[in-house]
Amino acid sequence: MADTRGFEVLTGAHDYLREVVAGVPAGAWGAATPCSEWTARQVLNHARIDQQGYGLAITGGRPDSDPFHPEDALAADPSAQLDEVLRMVAAAYAGLPADSEAVPTPLGPLPLPFAAAAAAMDAAVHAWDIAVATGQDLPLTEELAEGIRPLADHLVDHLRDSYQVFAPARQVPAGAGQAESLLAFLGRDPHWKP
Repeated sequence: MADTRGFEVLTGAHDYLREVVAGVPAGAWGAATPCSEWTARQVLNHARIDQQGYGLAITGGRPDSDPFHPEDALAADPSAQLDEVLRMVAAAYAGLPADSEAVPTPLGPLPLPFAAAAAAMDAAVHAWDIAVATGQDLPLTEELAEGIRPLADHLVDHLRDSYQVFAPARQVPAGAGQAESLLAFLGRDPHWKP
């Protein structure tokens, strides 16, 4: 199985999402994002519910709402509310045996490295969406993209074809870096501007 560096990539994605959310200027939550139908606030609501789904798939229960029609449940302090969810997800993954071969996820059971990378992919890509939408110079790192890519190669085409949850992959120039290549594979324009 390809190396996704397991829990390390999930921790990195959660840290990235926290940093981006903390840096959103107060008046920027209504900004347009690369997710053409959603504002920065809607992307954060979606990402929060998605992460909740990854944690609750392990511990039992269901998210607050449908991640594709998320309730606007952000409090006056979006960072604190997000942090509570991310801590729950991290604790759920940390409690799993390192050799877990069938970790429950919203996408079905996956071996632990892929399950952690799936949650990481969701967190990191939506962090990037919010960062570029709100004018933050916080790009997706090459290291994080490299850790996510094996899972993306394993799963995204199936999700795109079966559920239309990703736009068609975009072409990238030869020599593109890991982050640019991953974003394009996930249907995003790596050079998107508001």
